[in-house]
Amino acid sequence: MRIGIVCPYTWDVPGGVQAHIRDLAEALIEDGHHVSVISPAAENASLPPYVTSAGRAVPVPFNGSVARLSFGFLSANRVRRWVREGGFDVLHVHEPAIPSLGLLACWVARGPIVATFHASYENSRSLSVTASVLMSALEKITGRIAVSDAARKTLVEFMGGDAVLIPNGVTVSRYTEGEPLPGWDGGEVIGFLGRMDEPRKGLPVLLEAFTLLAAERPGLRLLIAGPGDAKEVLEKVPAAFHDRVGLLGMVSEEDKVRAYHTVDVFCAPNLGGESFGIVLTEAMSAGAAILASDIPAFRKVLGEGQAGALFTTGDASSLAREAAALLDDPVRRAKLSDEARQAVWKYDWSTVARDVLRVYETVAASTAGVEEDDTP
Repeated sequence: MRIGIVCPYTWDVPGGVQAHIRDLAEALIEDGHHVSVISPAAENASLPPYVTSAGRAVPVPFNGSVARLSFGFLSANRVRRWVREGGFDVLHVHEPAIPSLGLLACWVARGPIVATFHASYENSRSLSVTASVLMSALEKITGRIAVSDAARKTLVEFMGGDAVLIPNGVTVSRYTEGEPLPGWDGGEVIGFLGRMDEPRKGLPVLLEAFTLLAAERPGLRLLIAGPGDAKEVLEKVPAAFHDRVGLLGMVSEEDKVRAYHTVDVFCAPNLGGESFGIVLTEAMSAGAAILASDIPAFRKVLGEGQAGALFTTGDASSLAREAAALLDDPVRRAKLSDEARQAVWKYDWSTVARDVLRVYETVAASTAGVEEDDTP
């Protein structure tokens, strides 16, 4: 099958949707399908051979974050050419309701279109206001996928219709084995992975909890991986504890795996706006003992606390108490690790990609293929 996949966010800045598309594409390619991805990307970005650049992205505030999107004449022309030359049996657009390549692709293409909805938000004025404008594109979608109950709820409330539920995937084998990072042996280590400068990732809550714990636990250290301003992070921690905070910045895939295998407790202190939690499934695959905020998406992935401990969202004192309890109980950490390793297999791409392919086959049966829409 010839499959075209549209990524809405810039490829050269790591994110959950980009990781999802990358792993789905590679799983489908490994299964023998021809896959091409189009994505915003910087002109000098290093792209996999299956990715085509639609031009650089522009940062736009969206859903409590900064989304790097591409929308304009250059992008539209590149999408149109990519669709025309691709000869796809099915087109798979991600987040078609936001002003980026997915929306452009829906306008341009005709034929079977599958859309995956990732985002979850309780209130979105922009979606409510632009819903009628979006309909001309969204009505062309013949198959809908939501990655979680929360994303499905958002779709139903703001755009109508329904979707099949297929969770985000993770390549479990990529994370199962890894050597700890050098210099982090001994003592206790709490870890964080995410954009340091994005408020909804909750790093300030973790920093406050670390400050509460550090005075009483002289061997405690904090390992932080992800892009952002290191100086701003350290300003939120008393100077006496600066030497106990490790800031790795943006890490390679290899070092990310090693980070998961370095920490005693992996913390996901997100404040909301998450519909799933890719970082959780990665940590679960590595067998990390997880402590996460009790937002609905995280509760679902962690089996209501069976595969990872939970704390009250946004409450640094609650985080500190739960972290201390885990650090003091290696038996419980080992049990959570075992539960996580078992629970994560239902999210492995060997299962998830097969479910996505079934949707492709269903919608592809309705038409011969994706063509460029020549409507003026």
